[in-house]
Amino acid sequence: MSQVNLLPPELRQRQVLRRTTSIIIAAGLGLLALVGIFYFFQTQRLADAQAELAAQEVRNVELQTQIAELQPFADLQAELQAKEQLAASMFLNEVSWSSVLLDVSRVIPDASYLTNLTGQITAVAGTPGAGAAPAPDAAAGSALIGSISFQGVAKETETIATWLTRLEQVEGWVNAWVSSAQEEGPFSGIYNFSSGLDLTLAAATERGQEGGQL
Repeated sequence: MSQVNLLPPELRQRQVLRRTTSIIIAAGLGLLALVGIFYFFQTQRLADAQAELAAQEVRNVELQTQIAELQPFADLQAELQAKEQLAASMFLNEVSWSSVLLDVSRVIPDASYLTNLTGQITAVAGTPGAGAAPAPDAAAGSALIGSISFQGVAKETETIATWLTRLEQVEGWVNAWVSSAQEEGPFSGIYNFSSGLDLTLAAATERGQEGGQL
């Protein structure tokens, strides 16, 4: 049996409109509920973040206080290191000239003697009043830190040659040379000579070598 809707068309349209309106209102209420839940959780997260930030700020203040309390010790440590470096630089490339004289007495040939000995240490870059850095010595494989010059008297040129050879046998003494050799009189065989050598770091004292490694 077929059913016949005897309601007027206007009434049917009102019913459809009411159902549609109810659906829209329900959907709107559901969306508002979701927004409310999302807002609640976001508010909770914001509150947690603010609490963590406040705790971190308190921790930062505590750390700053500790740093301020420890700063004097850091300053003392820096001052101590600076003084240690200064003390080491004071003995930088130090040479024991008494040891130099002893070495000279050991190597000088019997048929000769010295009338003058002059030694100097080259200023090192990075130290007060320093000039250019010492030039590297390829033969010795180390930096040159100074030089010694000699003036003396020797019998025969062979004695001067022996003198040069023996100079090179002392540790830290390199590049021995003779700048002049003049015979006192014709056929006298007595020569006034000037010579010298370079000093490497190996010629320095132990603390002088340690200072050179700063």
